[in-house]
Amino acid sequence: MSPWPLTDSQTDPPRDPRRAPRADPLAALAELPGVPAAVAGVRQAVDAIYGHRVMRRRSPEVSAEAALRGARASAALAGADWPLEEVRRRSDFGATDEARTVGAALRLTAEAGESLSIWPSSPLRVLARLHLVAAAEPAPRATRDSVGRPRLAGEAVDESGLAELPTAPDAEEVAVRLEALSALVVAGSSAPALVMAAIVQGELLALRPFVTHNGLVARAAARVVLVGGGLDPKGVTPAELGHAEQGRAVYLDALGGYLTGTPAGVAGWIAHCARAVELGARESTAVCEALQRGAA
Repeated sequence: MSPWPLTDSQTDPPRDPRRAPRADPLAALAELPGVPAAVAGVRQAVDAIYGHRVMRRRSPEVSAEAALRGARASAALAGADWPLEEVRRRSDFGATDEARTVGAALRLTAEAGESLSIWPSSPLRVLARLHLVAAAEPAPRATRDSVGRPRLAGEAVDESGLAELPTAPDAEEVAVRLEALSALVVAGSSAPALVMAAIVQGELLALRPFVTHNGLVARAAARVVLVGGGLDPKGVTPAELGHAEQGRAVYLDALGGYLTGTPAGVAGWIAHCARAVELGARESTAVCEALQRGAA
């Protein structure tokens, strides 16, 4: 069941995802209890890092470091929890499953920046490209003809990092809900970018539309929304790091709330995503302080 759009009362069960979304359904989600405060907290955290004096002179360095740390964290959530310095020094990411996961996360972070102009009009095209990039060196369980497209009926899903979730929907439901998600993105919304990013990530994690790399792709898509939506145009608040810092169990628990489709569950997931951005901003603030001291 898709947890959006909610009805006008914001208390009734979610509408059937096979029905076309009504005008700006995310606006209702942005008003759920706790969400406005979470959005305000994120805005304050982002404004603080962008106001740091180091950002005026060395923002490309901060952005690059944030991208590296975000990719490392996304890989950790997918089961490849490497130390940051190991990720920084390695050049070969094809030797093992963990290495391929880290390499995929790094490539996706770079690709996210190339997808900003395409996403608003062609989100499904971007998702296909993200999966293609992630699976550039496919793991043994991946098959060549499954790369860059949603899974077909009967194809198994690699649940790396997501095995505790309920069984993924079948291919038919995935196709319907991907089209609904695409329509939501293309229609645009007055809701904050944080809300859109949370729904995009949550829905992709719920659907697991590809045979492999679903968690990595979902987090990369959320990055596209946060950067392209104007909340974090320089990409210096790596939400992936914030998700990992809160812990994988907390991440999956918050996602479980989203999967219930209830207003409280969806609001809790959005608040969790907000906290992740705040923690990403805190990490980049520490990077700025280190640069200012000459320690990095």
